[in-house]
Amino acid sequence: MATPKAKLEVGLRTVAEYLEFERQAEERHEFMDGVIHAMAGESPRHSTINFNLIAEVGTKIKGTRCQGFSPNMKVRSGEQTVADSVKGLFSYPDLTVVCGEPQLHDKVGDVLVNPKVIFEILSPSTASFDKSEKFRRLRTHNESLTDYVLVWQTQPLIEHFERQATGQWLMTEVAGLEKELHIASINCRLKLAEIYDRVEFDPPNELDAEEAAEPEGSNS
Repeated sequence: MATPKAKLEVGLRTVAEYLEFERQAEERHEFMDGVIHAMAGESPRHSTINFNLIAEVGTKIKGTRCQGFSPNMKVRSGEQTVADSVKGLFSYPDLTVVCGEPQLHDKVGDVLVNPKVIFEILSPSTASFDKSEKFRRLRTHNESLTDYVLVWQTQPLIEHFERQATGQWLMTEVAGLEKELHIASINCRLKLAEIYDRVEFDPPNELDAEEAAEPEGSNS
């Protein structure tokens, strides 16, 4: 049985307390610097994209030294933490790829510490965090990470951040169902038409349509 939500709102929790709680919880929660956050349920569109993504990536890396992990596998982003620490981030990426032997936080085996590629499907409630603080922690504390991939739900658009030899990160934007995403580090090419298969996008509202149709420089 999950711990009552009210109990999560009192004081900071240590890493050990979070992991003990989470391993008994019926729903997923993320941890950041002593605070436990309940994760919201996903929309049908998010679920469809996630299913497609896992299927496509899984097919491409099958038979290689790389393997994928579902959204139920946690990733630790922080310095080597001790049980009574309140620092660090434990999150649930939508898809994680590890190449070589998976390295785990402890003997339970439900927290990865050596992700190579992380995919996140952007949701309105988490997009800002995924693009900023989460990515900052991932790239700072996970030296194994070479690629961070943000998949939009509202349009066929992917933002691919790739670590360079200098340590800097290069962002490439791939937009349009006819386009293809190339992740060189795992020798993987993904067609956006496959990632967004059976996804219906909301039509632009009338105001956007009028603005798009209005001639440039019009004073009307």
